[in-house]
Amino acid sequence: MSAASPAIFAPRSGPLSRAVDWVIRHPRMFVFLMVLPITLWLGIVYIGALIALLIQSFFSIDEYSGLIVHEFTLKTYAELFRSYNLDIIIRTVSMAAAVTLASAVIAFPIAYFAARYARGKWKALFYIGVMLPLWSSYLVKVYAWKLVLAKEGILNWLFAKLHLTWALEAALALPVVGGNSLSVSYLGTFIVFVYIWLPYMIIPVQAALERVPAPLLEAAADLGATPGQSFRMVLFPLAMPGIVAGSIFTFSLTLGDYIIPQIIGSSRLFIGQAVYTQQGTAGNIPLAAAFTVVPIVIMGLYLWGARKMGAFDAL
Repeated sequence: MSAASPAIFAPRSGPLSRAVDWVIRHPRMFVFLMVLPITLWLGIVYIGALIALLIQSFFSIDEYSGLIVHEFTLKTYAELFRSYNLDIIIRTVSMAAAVTLASAVIAFPIAYFAARYARGKWKALFYIGVMLPLWSSYLVKVYAWKLVLAKEGILNWLFAKLHLTWALEAALALPVVGGNSLSVSYLGTFIVFVYIWLPYMIIPVQAALERVPAPLLEAAADLGATPGQSFRMVLFPLAMPGIVAGSIFTFSLTLGDYIIPQIIGSSRLFIGQAVYTQQGTAGNIPLAAAFTVVPIVIMGLYLWGARKMGAFDAL
């Protein structure tokens, strides 16, 4: 070895080198410095934006000049309880609840089959089938459904071939469905919501069912339980955290979505559209901020309840 070799391994004496050595010798400080940039970014951009939004919601707008009055008031929140604004909130929450319930009903048998019977390449095919729709453009999928649900679309053609046009027309005449076509109706909005968010329900439910030991179901059968009793008393309670975990995605994403109700929905607004209208067309930023706080509060309460049910263990 040459005479210069020991110099390579000699400790560095510069201040930067000493600082690096000190950080490496203290793992907690090293981890802290690693997460500090993303924490600052999250705190300034995300949390800071939410705080600014919350502050804006406590202002009001002058009815005569249209200017924002920067004085603390609950007047803007009181406007949310007016009939037309309350209808928007109830409509949105009802749609989110309906989409979540339908997604759970559809996702459970799919997830159960994948957890209990799919093996090897079939399980890989299951994951590809579930995740593949998420790889395509969100807007492309929504506009594709717009064409499918249109009067000239394949769904109406299928109803005509089956001589069920009368059933579709009767459904569209109902107030809860309302619209001249599925492409501009609550029912069409509901169908597209379920299709778009269904993968977010299937994966957590499948993960929860994977953790249910098969001997539990066998033991229930040995003790005389019918398949229905085994489902109600064993399988469903153990799968509930996965269902609640999936509902966090389906409920929250439906609650704040703007694009699907705008493209597929009727003239009656959802919260996302109300925020856009008040912020853009009406220029009422305080009311738009107050509308935005509504889903935040709802999801805060929802997440608190989901945590109590152990939903985060299934994520």
